[in-house]
Amino acid sequence: MKKFFLTAFAATIVLSALTGCTRTSYAIHTNDGRTIVSDGKPSESETGLLGYTDANGVKQQINKADVKEVAEIPH
Repeated sequence: MKKFFLTAFAATIVLSALTGCTRTSYAIHTNDGRTIVSDGKPSESETGLLGYTDANGVKQQINKADVKEVAEIPH
């Protein structure tokens, strides 16, 4: 019986450690004052666009000339 509880406790610890391994979010600050939160690091393209995935999981793009700053959001 002790072995069962020890195994269940170890599984709980492992699962809680895995939930901490989430993607980093980034804040994209635009020249017009908007802040866009991306899921994962935005990627720059040669066409002058910054690609990112929004909070709903939809891939979006914004012109790099409209971006003031990209900053990592601390967890």
